[in-house]
Amino acid sequence: MSLPAWDDVQPLALDTAPVPAYGAGSLADLLPTLIAHQGVPGYEQPVIPELAPADRNCVFLIDGLGWEQLKAHPAEAPFLTSLIASSRGGTGQPITAGFPATTATSLASVGTGLPPGAHGLPGYTVRNPATAELMNQLRWNPWTDPRKWQPYPTVFQQAHAAGVHTAQVSSPTFENTPLTKIALSGGSFRGRLSGEDRMDLAAAQLAAGDRSLVYTYYAEVDGKGHRFGVDSDAWRGQLMYVDRLAQRLAEQLPPRSALYVTADHGMLDIPFDDASRIDFDEDWELRAGVALLGGEGRARHVYAVPGAQNDVLTVWREVLGEQFWVASRDEAIAAGWFGPHIDQRVYDRIGDIVAAAHDDVAIIATEKEPKESALVGMHGSMTPVEQLVPLLEVRS
Repeated sequence: MSLPAWDDVQPLALDTAPVPAYGAGSLADLLPTLIAHQGVPGYEQPVIPELAPADRNCVFLIDGLGWEQLKAHPAEAPFLTSLIASSRGGTGQPITAGFPATTATSLASVGTGLPPGAHGLPGYTVRNPATAELMNQLRWNPWTDPRKWQPYPTVFQQAHAAGVHTAQVSSPTFENTPLTKIALSGGSFRGRLSGEDRMDLAAAQLAAGDRSLVYTYYAEVDGKGHRFGVDSDAWRGQLMYVDRLAQRLAEQLPPRSALYVTADHGMLDIPFDDASRIDFDEDWELRAGVALLGGEGRARHVYAVPGAQNDVLTVWREVLGEQFWVASRDEAIAAGWFGPHIDQRVYDRIGDIVAAAHDDVAIIATEKEPKESALVGMHGSMTPVEQLVPLLEVRS
């Protein structure tokens, strides 16, 4: 598996931004590899060859648990830490999220097996070209037709059509959300409130087929990191809890199974000072010529007033160029930030300017985004702490 040269990044040069490992070891490559081993048509070649075949595969996705956070907390996560040394013959290598490293984008990549430039969820909020409004792709607000927004079949749907027993085990509140429908549907959805019930049911669903593909999910590591910060007592408590959940599931695996524990992104804390939290709503230079500010604090989509794109790009580079990778839409696409190819329907969803933080800073918007601006932990960019996520394996 070929990952970006994270230790060699020269942040002031745009072309050295550590682009996610699309097609070589990213979240979008995980499920296609698993179903290739299960004989699903159209997926004959595994994308991550290090993963050995299994008749029954389960993916446990822990929202917000990055590789670096896991490595830094062995005492709180003894079971998951023990898997680092044994994963794939002892390599312990992570995989990458996509860009931006955020939940809606990553879950769509997991479920469709496609990078953001194809599935079309390239950020937390992006402009809908049909309405010129910002659309929140996590909350799906304002409403737009999910199937038009993301028309590709999910990996689960394709596996189910090929006779693989397929199930998603998650919170009941997610069953009918648009994001679930376009990214994580296929086979059956099984809603359970408690983490323990999800682990038990995921194991039972694995055993229900000779070939099985099961997905399960836990959110609150991310939630506590956003509210209280990574390494807070609340965050570490959630890590301890999810470590026990992973062990509970691993101990119930039926024969011929593989469990993969992964995440959608990492996270870092942004200091509460003016130098670290740049307030777009109070900065006249950054606001000049901007019609809409999308994305999130560490991965911004900037939509310029018609005719002002070059001026906005110039100013954003002058103001932020030592703390952010700042690219035009075409530069970001050419650099592969959103994947090797961009669907035409996705092109105008991407900002005229895209800004990705490489320092411990964020562009907040205290008037337009008061809740997001108050978060302690943030994510979204291409730094290792945000991009690298674990891929830990247990086999029976």
